[in-house]
Amino acid sequence: MSLNETIPTLEGDASFGAYLARPEGTPRAAIIVIQEIFGVNPGIRRKCDKLAAEGYLALAPDLFWRLQPGFEADPDIESEFQTALEMMGRFDQDLAIRDIEACIHHIRRTLGIAKVGCVGYCLGGRLAFLAAARTDIDASVGYYGVGIDGLLGEKHAIANPLMLHIPTADGFVPRETQAAMHAGLDDHPKVTLYDYEGLDHGFATEMGKRRVEEAAQLADRRTAAFFAEHLG
Repeated sequence: MSLNETIPTLEGDASFGAYLARPEGTPRAAIIVIQEIFGVNPGIRRKCDKLAAEGYLALAPDLFWRLQPGFEADPDIESEFQTALEMMGRFDQDLAIRDIEACIHHIRRTLGIAKVGCVGYCLGGRLAFLAAARTDIDASVGYYGVGIDGLLGEKHAIANPLMLHIPTADGFVPRETQAAMHAGLDDHPKVTLYDYEGLDHGFATEMGKRRVEEAAQLADRRTAAFFAEHLG
């Protein structure tokens, strides 16, 4: 496990690991990469490496550290998929948002980078929405975030730009949930939603069976333009 950065909690009474990828030269800004339920696995680390190649400092925190530090799983292996689901069942998202806030503080205060965005996938997409609502992060992107319809009561607190990528055939986000997201967010001045017709959950993963190349590239181009606009 390539956790090469240590982040102190907001309380300062513990710390957790993260994967850090640095660009050549001075970073344009920093982006926190928020894991799926599969931990900071090779796909998430590749996301960080690609962002670093684009000039960003990229940090992927180990958000399952309270349950099993260093946990990572392959979604294409059924036993590992089931283990990840079990981990998710014991996961505390409110503590995770505090850990993401701790990462924001670490990047700004210790690493000296003022502009901070985040991009999350699956569970991370949900947490990206919550980070937009509960922290002062500068820009947030969520891919196939789960259960966002149940979080819409917090949308009034979203003060900085948020983009959400929604595959319409997502097996974990039913049509009713997607409709609620559009009804609740389409008129929000800070939120942009993109639908991907007929695609399933995980279409933009870096590796494995779920990836759909053309759609993944389209979504990632939109994300890159969004960060270029809002992070500089």
